[in-house]
Amino acid sequence: MQTIRIDKVNKRFGQLDVLSDIDFTIEKGEFAAIVGPSGCGKSTVLRMIAGLETPSGGQVLANGEPIRKPDPQRVLIFQEHALYPWRTVEDNVGFGLELAGVPPKERRYRVDEVLEKVGLSGFQKYFPAQLSGGMKQRASIARALVMNPEVLLLDEPYGALDAITRLTMQNELIKLWRGTGKTVLLITHDIDEAVYLADTIYVMSPRPGRIIKKLQTDMPRPRNRNSAEFVRLRQEIMDSLDIGTYNI
Repeated sequence: MQTIRIDKVNKRFGQLDVLSDIDFTIEKGEFAAIVGPSGCGKSTVLRMIAGLETPSGGQVLANGEPIRKPDPQRVLIFQEHALYPWRTVEDNVGFGLELAGVPPKERRYRVDEVLEKVGLSGFQKYFPAQLSGGMKQRASIARALVMNPEVLLLDEPYGALDAITRLTMQNELIKLWRGTGKTVLLITHDIDEAVYLADTIYVMSPRPGRIIKKLQTDMPRPRNRNSAEFVRLRQEIMDSLDIGTYNI
């Protein structure tokens, strides 16, 4: 697995300062989350770890080596599933393996294995149009997992789902993480989601984005969203963002 180090990173787009002195480390096998207002640069941080953006200052490192380009060991999962509508579930999930030249027999085995993990066994021959929103996102996650990456980078992966499906998918993500031990970084606007899923939470300021608070929790899972510790953490994040009192 990989340790990700964001070392005093700044980012500018033209004259616009997007990130200012971002500095944190995600340890191997850790589940971390970043929360912050829209436009604060959360997704830019994720894209730099994925190798899709470069910092204007500072360094982004994986196991001590600078990240200069995309790497199949670090997979980015977006809010939109981006499945090819003309390909079946198994063909979508196995697309990366196909490009890598994995033989068909091995490809089918690995695809079937990961589809079972995400609860999509039996849907191999379905097309995206035949799936619910939650199932499409499961297929998207399966497409990432089948490549066996060391790092999962999640950019608001459940933002387009209804509330009930979102809660279900959060539980499924925890099961997958526990079963694989991968390093995970989640970007989310949903404070409850961050507290429910992550063990380390970074709170970012409005642009230019800075880390204004780091919170850690060892609450047992599954987490009770109405427990005193959950409510305390949720309120501490909201206070950091100057949102106000959360009424339950």
